[in-house]
Amino acid sequence: MELMFWWLIPPALVLAALAGWRAFRPDRHANARRRPVANADRLTALPEYQAALRRHRRWLAVAALAAVTLLVSAVAAAARPVELTTIQPEQRNRDIMLCLDTSGSMSSADAAVVQVFAELAKEFDGERIGLTVFDSSAVQVFPLTDDYGYVQEQLQLAQDAFDGKPGSAGFLDGTWNGRGSSLIGDGLASCVNGFPDTGAADARRAETGTPVAGQRRSRSIVLATDNYLSGDPIFTLEQAAALAKERDVRVYALNPGDFDYGPGPGQPGARLRTAAEASGGAYHQLDSPDAVVDIVRSVQETEATAMKGAPRAVVSDRPELPLALALLSGLVLAGASWRLRP
Repeated sequence: MELMFWWLIPPALVLAALAGWRAFRPDRHANARRRPVANADRLTALPEYQAALRRHRRWLAVAALAAVTLLVSAVAAAARPVELTTIQPEQRNRDIMLCLDTSGSMSSADAAVVQVFAELAKEFDGERIGLTVFDSSAVQVFPLTDDYGYVQEQLQLAQDAFDGKPGSAGFLDGTWNGRGSSLIGDGLASCVNGFPDTGAADARRAETGTPVAGQRRSRSIVLATDNYLSGDPIFTLEQAAALAKERDVRVYALNPGDFDYGPGPGQPGARLRTAAEASGGAYHQLDSPDAVVDIVRSVQETEATAMKGAPRAVVSDRPELPLALALLSGLVLAGASWRLRP
């Protein structure tokens, strides 16, 4: 505990000393106001008078003590007692891009993903989240942002579109401008490019394998797709995964159609698993949209690294004790003054 304005105490002591000297110094005119009274000792010797005098002196002492306490506590409160602590704030350093395949077979899984992230956004603190949707072409719905109110509004619009609510079809405009359907490689590459371009820092990281100062935010993509390609993309899935690895972006794939094509190495699910794990991410089969909750939670835990901010001093005002004493002593002084009234 420290006093921020400690220099107020010396002037207060000087003023208190002057007030005490003025109150108790001998009054030269006191004798002029006195009048002799005969046989006063008979009155002062009475037991009732002695008891009343003792009570009066006790209340005077109480009033004096309350006045001193009030003065001291008021000066202490004016001097601003503070508590100095040093903290090292923890900052969330996650960037999460939702990358959703909007082809017809993905509607239920996409709706589950955006619903989960709409709930998680209420608990985020420092994480940035973005949304990109794609079919034959990719559209960035919103870039990485930590405006969680806006995020929840947009995710609600996305969920309405995936659930097929009337009037929400326009949300997916722009995702059918290419040739074909579910061009997963192009969609994933667009999502990777949705992260801030770190330029030379990414190149140095890719070449040396060592982290670069100032680029410590983890970057991850939650890719919901069944990897059922229908068309001729610019990027193959493998090329897009290589781009993600080069940019230090982990891909977490959620596949609701994994059970439809078998486990062969050339099947869509197996290729998607290979691409996701090659980026340092993971692959999850979805036998039910309800499984999205647990999977996203596991992704959160995997990416839940936090970086320590620079230490900083925090000044916290602690006027509780002096103000409480001032209030209490003021009440006591008021009560003593009432008892001492003529």
